[in-house]
Amino acid sequence: MAWFFLILAGLFEVGFTTCLKLSDNFRHLGWAGGFLVCAVLSFYFLNKASVTIPLGTAYAVWTGIGAVGTVLVGMGFFREPTDFWRLFFIALLIGSVIGLKAVSAH
Repeated sequence: MAWFFLILAGLFEVGFTTCLKLSDNFRHLGWAGGFLVCAVLSFYFLNKASVTIPLGTAYAVWTGIGAVGTVLVGMGFFREPTDFWRLFFIALLIGSVIGLKAVSAH
């Protein structure tokens, strides 16, 4: 269950970074509210996951999911570059997250 919570935490991190972008420096209150809700839920689920998963692993996986997800949202919705090196390093991040899960004792 802890890994499920960690994945949720990472997905809510993608949500809060996306809402942050769409809030336009908190000028759009709906998106600013979405940022706040997603941020609270992200930290809540990260906290729940870190009860079982070692903190260093949980934090690295959480930021990895958030980073990869945010980059993919940026490329898909905000027309950010999709060149070879960006895709290469995203794949490297995904591999690192999978590797941390594979070597985790929990």
